[in-house]
Amino acid sequence: MSFRYIGSKARLVEAIAEHIGTPAKNDGMFIDAFCGTGAVAESAAKLGWDIWVNDHLISAGIMAAARLTGQEQAQFKHFGGYDQIVSLLNELKPVQGFIWREYSPASAGMVGIERRYFTEENAGRIDAIRGQINTWKEFDALTDIEEQLLIADLLSAANRVANIAGTYGCFLSKWTSQANGKLVLTPRELKQKSVRVRVTSDDVTNIQAETNDLVYLDPPYTKRQYAAYYHILETISLYDEPEVQGVSGLRPWQEKASDFCYRRRALHSLLDLIRGLNSRRILLSYSEEGHIAIDDLLNSLYQIGSVVPYSLMNVGRYRPNKTASNNNSTVGEYLFVIEKEVQLTSKEMVV
Repeated sequence: MSFRYIGSKARLVEAIAEHIGTPAKNDGMFIDAFCGTGAVAESAAKLGWDIWVNDHLISAGIMAAARLTGQEQAQFKHFGGYDQIVSLLNELKPVQGFIWREYSPASAGMVGIERRYFTEENAGRIDAIRGQINTWKEFDALTDIEEQLLIADLLSAANRVANIAGTYGCFLSKWTSQANGKLVLTPRELKQKSVRVRVTSDDVTNIQAETNDLVYLDPPYTKRQYAAYYHILETISLYDEPEVQGVSGLRPWQEKASDFCYRRRALHSLLDLIRGLNSRRILLSYSEEGHIAIDDLLNSLYQIGSVVPYSLMNVGRYRPNKTASNNNSTVGEYLFVIEKEVQLTSKEMVV
């Protein structure tokens, strides 16, 4: 994955994997409840876990699930294979659709605001490719997994040519050389062995974990709202035409605002979430940059169950611009291994 995703655990995966372990035979799933782009879920799959990826953003769940896709799950039988269907999509002519109208310089004439997220050609190619994927799915030429994979490939391709500093919260005033390149889908290397994957986009408080599931929590740490920062990826994934607003063309996102992004709500919301999970074992990632002080978090977790904290490593702060990059500061990342006493459900008590 080439995404510069806020809070990504790509650099911490190996350290986190040491605490995941292998599953009991045919018992329990690994639930990545704030999955992001799925780096930790992928690591758990390698250890033999069946996977449940969840994220309030549809686009995040799609990207996470795609990186777990096995070769036999994406054969594209109607098209002669994965490489062939990607070639067909890359050959499509640009279309003057929603992304072209709202997120390329064409927006100046269409809505009176020039938005430079994509060149007109690349925005038109996004519209063409997304529309074709949708048409094929409507005619049952694609399975759900195949559709998901192609959308994820489109999100990756769009990200490579987006005229942004790292997120879609705003666009750059001048075009980068990357943004002037041509949008091209690239087939990814699919897994040789498939695992069972469930994908949801529920509010995390609705996750119904079983006792033997291993739940991994990586909540937002700061005020950055992911629904606003990645709004264009969400629009491409949903294939809708929302009423967008402002210079950045934000889609309505407030209903997906996270309590974890507000300093006054973060600790209470996190503790309520952990208490409500009917799982014996929970892994929690958190950063010293977060709204909750590490000592306060640890002391609160001790009231819920047995807790072992691990300091993983210092990683570079998210750097959205040149000034931040020059500062080159780092933050400490922590993993809390939580063991809870839980009440068995009637289903689990049946022998």
